[in-house]
Amino acid sequence: MLILSGDLGAGKTTFTQGVARGIGIEEPVTSPTFVIARAHPNAGTGPGLVHVDAYRLGSRLELDDLDLDADLEHSVVVVEWGGGIAEGLADARMDLMLSRSEDEDDETRVVVITAHGARWEDALADGLLREGSSG
Repeated sequence: MLILSGDLGAGKTTFTQGVARGIGIEEPVTSPTFVIARAHPNAGTGPGLVHVDAYRLGSRLELDDLDLDADLEHSVVVVEWGGGIAEGLADARMDLMLSRSEDEDDETRVVVITAHGARWEDALADGLLREGSSG
């Protein structure tokens, strides 16, 4: 599970599109703002993608109604605007804070990653991920 936070236009959906390409999702990935969640099956052997926009959800109970914990077994679950609402869905998760430059002409983005759970602690220990890393 990836929980993405950041201001409007910080690149949350673009980041999710990159995750989708990385796991082999071939169909277009667009923002689920108005449908709340979209499932993208993987035509190959990799995991599917469940892409959620929690911006309009009012509580953890509304998020629970999506039954995302069932998807965690066979899909990468990305929750945009999930900070403060989605953390309890998975012990092993990454929180990503995306930000952009205040200069409108600067397209640079910064991603700060915070890893949670044994799976990601192992990645930190193995040097695959750096705590508080950005780039």
